[in-house]
Amino acid sequence: MLVAAAYFVPVVAASSEVNVYSGRKEALIAPVLEAFTEETGIRVNLLTGKADQLRARLLSEGRNTPADVLLTSDVANLHRASTSGLFQAIDSRLLMQRIPSRYRDPNGKWFGLSIRARVIAYAKDRVKRNDLSTYEDLADPRWRGRIVVRSSTNVYNQSLIASILVAHGDIAAGKWVKGLVENMARRPQGGDTDQIRAVASGEADVAIVNSYYYGRLLASGKDRDREVVASVGVLFPNQGDRGTHVNISGAGVTAHARHRSEAIKLLEFFSSPKGQRLFADINHEFPVNEEIASSPIVAGWGSFKADALELATLGVYNGDAIRLADEFGWR
Repeated sequence: MLVAAAYFVPVVAASSEVNVYSGRKEALIAPVLEAFTEETGIRVNLLTGKADQLRARLLSEGRNTPADVLLTSDVANLHRASTSGLFQAIDSRLLMQRIPSRYRDPNGKWFGLSIRARVIAYAKDRVKRNDLSTYEDLADPRWRGRIVVRSSTNVYNQSLIASILVAHGDIAAGKWVKGLVENMARRPQGGDTDQIRAVASGEADVAIVNSYYYGRLLASGKDRDREVVASVGVLFPNQGDRGTHVNISGAGVTAHARHRSEAIKLLEFFSSPKGQRLFADINHEFPVNEEIASSPIVAGWGSFKADALELATLGVYNGDAIRLADEFGWR
């Protein structure tokens, strides 16, 4: 389903505009767009939908697309859009300064805007924190029937598999996928929040989830959510070696953007202190701009070592990751 919205300058009419196709939920991106319009006077027209929907729409529209910016989650989606010819390279001093090279396309076609870590959620009453260490260890037989994780059709898991593949090679990555599948407590189902709830309910002892899903539960005022986080802890894996797998939400200027300068200004605003603060506080992600502090909730988890891998590499290996998931039964 595609949903359209527009963000206007209060009282005074906007003198220019920018059209955004967004794979992120409107509630997460709208406050950032509103702040951009308030600061610049540029109206934002927003169309939200699934990443695959938006990519197909851009391909269908070709040169006639109204889209100036494509915003999406996960480097694999950015890579797919880039290799489909949907982005153009831009040269922005501000984006280069604010965003570390490992979180942006080496050819300047897409830029990371926020970071999320793929963490291990565990039942505090059934799992000792010291029993957890790495993603690789979750394939050990002692975890048989104790792990939940969403489907491999989800791009978050595809990128995790790609990171294992890059670290250890094709054969070892395949063995890891096979071991993880054998240790699953149930057939993959639901989203990351559902995995956390499954751990809290006793259906499983361990889950692999994106960090901000746990952050949202911590920020919730609902008693049900408070009960969940009271019984579930999170751990950043692989602190003794390469570091925790991280990924990004990101954006690029479309290949046929009619409002190119406004699109670049929007990306620069996303990377600015104000934009980064909003991304961090609204969705409890890590700022990609290293000068900006995390939200109080995220900061409460403490610091961690992130995998220093150039994220563009994960996009390159996305097809291999999907192949391994299919071959070894991660549905």
